[in-house]
Amino acid sequence: MSRLLWRASLRYLLHHPWQIGLSLVGVALGVAVVVAIDLANSSAQRAFFLSTESVVGRATHQIVGGSRGIPEDIFRALRIEAGVRLAAPVVEGDVAAPEHPGRTFRLFGIDPFAEAPFRPYLAGMRSGVQSDLVAFLTQPATGIVSRGTGRQLGLDINTQQQNTRDSLLIRVGSTQHSVKIIALLEPSGELSRQALENLLVTDIATAQELLGMTGRLSRIDLSIPSGERGEAVLAKVASVLPPGAEVRSAAARSQSVAQMTRAFSLNLTALSLLALIVGMFLIYNTMTFSVVQRRSLIGMLRTLGVTRAEIFSLILAEAALIGVLGTAVGILLGVILAHGLVQLVTQTITDLYFVVSVRELTLTWFGLLKGLGLGLGATIVAALAPALEATTAQPRAALNRSSLETQSQRAVPRAALAGVCLLLFGGGLLLLPSRDLVLSFGALFVIFLGCVLLVPVTVVVLLQGLQVLVGSRMGILGRLCIRGVVASLSRTAVAIAALMVAVSVTVGVGIMVESFRQTVAYWLESALQADIYISPPGMVSRWNEQTLDPDLVARFSAAPGVDSVNTYRRVSVESPTGRVQLVALALDARQSTSYRFIEGAPGTIWPAFEDGQAVIISEPYAYHHELQLEDVVRLRTDRGQHAFRVAGIFVDYGSDQGLVMMSRKTYEQFWEDRGISSLGLYVTPEHDVATLVASLRGLVAAEQEVLIGSNRALREASLDIFDRTFTITSVLHLLTTAVAFVGVLSALMALQLERERELGVLRATGFTPRQVWVLITAQTGLMGFVSGLLALPVGMLLASVLVFVINRRSFGWTLQLEILPGLLVEAVVLALVAAFLAGMYPAFKMARTSPAVALREE
Repeated sequence: MSRLLWRASLRYLLHHPWQIGLSLVGVALGVAVVVAIDLANSSAQRAFFLSTESVVGRATHQIVGGSRGIPEDIFRALRIEAGVRLAAPVVEGDVAAPEHPGRTFRLFGIDPFAEAPFRPYLAGMRSGVQSDLVAFLTQPATGIVSRGTGRQLGLDINTQQQNTRDSLLIRVGSTQHSVKIIALLEPSGELSRQALENLLVTDIATAQELLGMTGRLSRIDLSIPSGERGEAVLAKVASVLPPGAEVRSAAARSQSVAQMTRAFSLNLTALSLLALIVGMFLIYNTMTFSVVQRRSLIGMLRTLGVTRAEIFSLILAEAALIGVLGTAVGILLGVILAHGLVQLVTQTITDLYFVVSVRELTLTWFGLLKGLGLGLGATIVAALAPALEATTAQPRAALNRSSLETQSQRAVPRAALAGVCLLLFGGGLLLLPSRDLVLSFGALFVIFLGCVLLVPVTVVVLLQGLQVLVGSRMGILGRLCIRGVVASLSRTAVAIAALMVAVSVTVGVGIMVESFRQTVAYWLESALQADIYISPPGMVSRWNEQTLDPDLVARFSAAPGVDSVNTYRRVSVESPTGRVQLVALALDARQSTSYRFIEGAPGTIWPAFEDGQAVIISEPYAYHHELQLEDVVRLRTDRGQHAFRVAGIFVDYGSDQGLVMMSRKTYEQFWEDRGISSLGLYVTPEHDVATLVASLRGLVAAEQEVLIGSNRALREASLDIFDRTFTITSVLHLLTTAVAFVGVLSALMALQLERERELGVLRATGFTPRQVWVLITAQTGLMGFVSGLLALPVGMLLASVLVFVINRRSFGWTLQLEILPGLLVEAVVLALVAAFLAGMYPAFKMARTSPAVALREE
């Protein structure tokens, strides 16, 4: 390309700073959202990986058991009877730090003499570990943290000053303990520092005492060689294991836990990509307008001999420049935004799945390069159509300002046909008997594209119909308003489509969230039948395996005013398909009516449940494992693996992984565990619930912490958790709408600048500045109103796909579609306000433009 063309391109860009600036902002916002979500997801996953690495170390296999772990005698049998030397016992659990709200630790009990082959970071213990090894092994409630963690918590173990602290207060279940920190770990590298940040190391006996696991181990880590030698070692290990224990691959166990968050992360990524798609509309709009503005120049250049390839390269080079600058700014904004989003992602994972603590944002070259590739790729793809349009027009046609609109009007039927075909194709993909989420989201994006291609023909039909219906009452300004939108369809359709996409996302996801919330609210209303619920505080909001003190259970059950008691035991057990969330129930007869079954009759389910060793499973569990009535669920119990018959499938929204429920009687037949995770109390008619709650709290000792609340309070707390999990979704809505707002502003600016001469003629024929302002404002309002109207069916279509397809394939839930009229009205108002605000500056600017300036080239 000649230097003259480059100079012409640079001059054009410098003379249109607002237009180019808005394009940069649109690209930057779109890229920022994608990069922020990607960094937040990867940081949370890396935090899980590091925490897993810190406790798994170099183990290749693990011996695991039931809900209470495995007997510690297995370790002796391994070392003496089987002769397995590379084995390390572990006791672990999550604990909270009450003095540091939001801070959690992984309590990790070890045998220092067996650790060297597995976790080499323990060899880096300094100042105090070697000299205090005897204290570490013999003194109760002693532990070790990393030096960085000790500094963050204000711990000082090397001085005897009165104002220094050497103890850490932790909460295990409902009881608080003080752990004396006798030494600090010195990590050997950056990865080790992050991995050890939330680790509290104690000896085996201390961990057993603190976690209530006396005589039990969480697992035994093994280092098994590969090949025939390893198979021989595994055979020896299996020979000494009791029925309730088994050997599993350490990597497979970690991967099964990480797999829990896959659907959650994929849904966030898909929502973030919508912002980039809206940004693509902005790029297309900007590059199209740059071509329109220079059609005369392009026609002259073509007449003077500039080739089509050179024009094509020029337009793409300009788009690439905008893409590079916008993407660079977007990556920077994404990193800043990710610092806030990572806490939302982490909190949601902790609420729903497992404890994960991210203290720092993890930046990776791969993540940043992915953002760069998406930003540049989206920009180039969006610029291809304008670049091709600039090269296909003949030189004489390029000099004609009306040729583009003529082509656009001719393209409307073809675009509509293509849109219908894409809708049918996307619908066909959704009907395929597949559970692949990537395919499902791909089909959703195809449907979105089909809806976008139908925008031009819909706009023409709507506005022409409006003009026919009320044309005589609209006056000259009304008719000019409608005709201006239709006559500039190549510009207005893109702006309307961009705003429609953003608002339809708000409508669709809003309906999905509201449908989900209402479904959960109805479920909670029927599921929570007891008057008072009691549980110990837990780390994960939706799954608490901590147990209540038996003395407390006895006191609560015998309290005056308590009519009857339900008991619940929540545990995670092993199965051939991975970890299973199991609930053991001892129910009052009134509670059985609270379960709604989608398969099975209550009259036959409950007798089999109580006396026939049958289980009931939740809808998500049945969906994920493809189970039906009379199928079996295989669980590893303390008596060995056992197959439990499925007597019924019930509705449950407490876990997207699904639940298996059995009677307390059946549970105690197969597990030695006698713990109780929570209580449901029924109050006698003559007692007041609030008064009884207050008296029950008086039964709790000062050093214990127990959650006691009415069923109403529990419902409200559950809905608060639900709302918190969708906070990040609301943030993505706002960011996507911001991108669309910038796109509409850019489109309207371009449209009004392009109509500068037309408006100049109107001013010259008698239009006042106020009338020009009213005309432009009316046009922008009309475009916003049309965008809002079109967003309603598209949003409801999106909601239907999210509720009945994406949600089902992601989590296995069946939701009721709830369409609130207020939400639809808000969507139209949002589109109107966004368009009106975006049109204020163009209207102000064009109303102040002198007719002589606007017509200076006529």
